[in-house]
Amino acid sequence: MLTGAALGCSRPEIEPRRRPNIVFIVADDLGYGHLGCYGQKEIRTPRIDRLAQEGMRFTSAYAGCTVCAPSRSALMTGLHTGHTPVRGNSGGLPLPAEAVTFAEVLREAGYATGCFGKWGLGDVGSEGHPNRQGFDEFLGPLHQIHAQFYWPEFLWRNEEPERFPENADGGKGAYAPDLLLEGALDFLRRKKDEPFLLYFPSLVPHHEYQVPEEDLAEYDGRFPEPAPFVREDRGFEVQYKPAATTAAMITRFDRDVGRLLDELDALGLAEDTLVLFTSDNGAAGSFEPIVTPFDPSGPLRGFKGSLYEGGVRVPAIARWPGVIEAGSESDYPWTFWDVLPTFAELAGADTPGGLDGRSFLPVLRGEEQATPEFLYWEAEGKQAVRMGDWKAVRPGRGEALELYRLSEDLGETTDLAGEEPGVVEVIEEYLATARTEAPELEESGWVRP
Repeated sequence: MLTGAALGCSRPEIEPRRRPNIVFIVADDLGYGHLGCYGQKEIRTPRIDRLAQEGMRFTSAYAGCTVCAPSRSALMTGLHTGHTPVRGNSGGLPLPAEAVTFAEVLREAGYATGCFGKWGLGDVGSEGHPNRQGFDEFLGPLHQIHAQFYWPEFLWRNEEPERFPENADGGKGAYAPDLLLEGALDFLRRKKDEPFLLYFPSLVPHHEYQVPEEDLAEYDGRFPEPAPFVREDRGFEVQYKPAATTAAMITRFDRDVGRLLDELDALGLAEDTLVLFTSDNGAAGSFEPIVTPFDPSGPLRGFKGSLYEGGVRVPAIARWPGVIEAGSESDYPWTFWDVLPTFAELAGADTPGGLDGRSFLPVLRGEEQATPEFLYWEAEGKQAVRMGDWKAVRPGRGEALELYRLSEDLGETTDLAGEEPGVVEVIEEYLATARTEAPELEESGWVRP
């Protein structure tokens, strides 16, 4: 049980009527430029665009890392990638038993907690399993590799496999995003009379790029496609059109977001619910047919795997009618490690001590909030720091820092490190204390900066 002494922080006073339900939607590899409300011209996303019109659109929100597992670890624990327990992305690395997640904090505060989607922080039997990290209910793939297949033969329901025989032998009878959405909708209906956290970490639009045929028609033939193009899915070779499929997956995901919002309306819960939408990292960029037609990083440099802005700056939208001003916009630079303290404050819950994050609830309420002095990321020997308007990137282990002024150079095109040695010195001093060693991770593929 989490206690005030264990968590080491005072409990803020929140009016009971303002203690909201939370629906937290996290896309997988959705880039800063993939949505219409962030400038996308080729892919329709009307429901997410409307969500932005009804709430607050963030222009400087950041993922926890540039790849999946460490980003989600930072999200869950409130610790950046220099401190969070899962820093490698080899798959199956579990959160340890002593980790405190936002789900544990909210469950201790009386929230029903459900996760329907990709986990990636501990396989069955491990201490990192979502049921052992604060979630009352779980449905989805545990291992991140399992999450890449859209017609799975089974998903985990809590700690037992739920099988779909219609998907055996290459069958396509049960589409995983549909199964996860129905689980999430059922959770909303069952928990409507108590405070709840619905965490919906989508599989979309991560590869394998697969979508039901009926959804492909809108985009079929609109973009250059490799022909023929074959990839392996569950051991079977399948031919498909990656650009059209990617667009169709995102539009279908947009529809699913709309169904969640419609269900909140139908249950009379919209006014009492914070909806927070974002992505786990930047867009995949190593495969040209899904990049050129869509410009998925928009004005940003880089893609998933990079610590330039295109790898870590993500779309983010928040809606809470009556609290968040409709049609508003914020350039406040919140990060994944800020989510835990924000949710704790929303719930009137105890907040763990020693976090890297801090609540951005004042920003949601339209109030002024000072920006953090430093933001820090690391991944596979790379490091990055944002200090106010400055962004420093170490592109590889042992390499010199590059320095960019984001207000004048959002695309990080002009390295100013040689012109600003004083700024570089301050950032290097911060880097000397920004992280803790994690030698136990080196065997799992993590590379020390």
